[in-house]
Amino acid sequence: MKLSIVVPCYNEQEAVPIFYTEVKKVLVQIQETIASGLTYELVFVDDGSKDGTLTELKQLSVHDESVRYVSFSRNFGKEAAMYAGLRKAQGDYVALMDADLQDPPGLLPQMLESLMGTEDYDCAACRRTTRKGEPVIRSVCSNLFYKFMAKLTDIQVVDGARDFRVMKRPMVDAILSLTEVNRFSKGIFQWVGFRTKWFEYKNIERCAGRTKWSFWQLFMYSLDGITTFSTKPLAMASFLGILSILVSFLLIIFIIVRTNVWGDPTRGWPSMICIIFFIGGVQLFSIGILGQYLAKIFTEVKHRPVYIVREEK
Repeated sequence: MKLSIVVPCYNEQEAVPIFYTEVKKVLVQIQETIASGLTYELVFVDDGSKDGTLTELKQLSVHDESVRYVSFSRNFGKEAAMYAGLRKAQGDYVALMDADLQDPPGLLPQMLESLMGTEDYDCAACRRTTRKGEPVIRSVCSNLFYKFMAKLTDIQVVDGARDFRVMKRPMVDAILSLTEVNRFSKGIFQWVGFRTKWFEYKNIERCAGRTKWSFWQLFMYSLDGITTFSTKPLAMASFLGILSILVSFLLIIFIIVRTNVWGDPTRGWPSMICIIFFIGGVQLFSIGILGQYLAKIFTEVKHRPVYIVREEK
């Protein structure tokens, strides 16, 4: 029985040694208490880091044969890094974790035990119950995102869900069978199905370094998630188009009636400007939604690889 731990890394030079030390302690604990015959591997994915992350990974791999790594030719994003790590992982059980220790390694024994027990779960996943330490605006927007996902898509993304999870091999193989370039793993985890047991924990600060996600990147990531798993925004654009026609028709009637009653057609220019801006805004909004879907089609039909490997071990 083998456990693979996949760890995406981008500029995590300071965090990697700390993460390695903490995870090794937990792996020894698992071997002593849960599965004495368990073997393991740590699969680090260097997502085109610009600091010394790759150097740290090479040093770890020299001193520990269980450490393997993949290094990209450039930064392809966390989604590509997770996909590459899952492809390289060889374990019967595969865990996904962040290198900054915001995913507590101490939960691994409980998560693995739930999959090895008699409860017949295929995945043990984690969700945060608090967002203490995060900017207020980011927390508010995150909550709104999960609500929008619930309304606009057919999949149920759990509020506060993390990428931190342990999966059995059949679920990993199902995820790898989805080869699209525009990946949104939180949606993919739910789309493939399988039985999932959830573990809750409070938000934990990074052990070192700083977050690589800006507010704009998180916004675009959430937009990708919605457009990847739902066509309802297109229906919304059509609805807005119909609504604008009805509103414009009512305004035309109002202007005609007002002109016949007061007999001053020149007074209508502010109303005309408002109508033009309203219809123009709806058109631009609808074109923007359509553009998002066309962009995804454009990137998918080129059949480019999800990532390019520069070196690996």
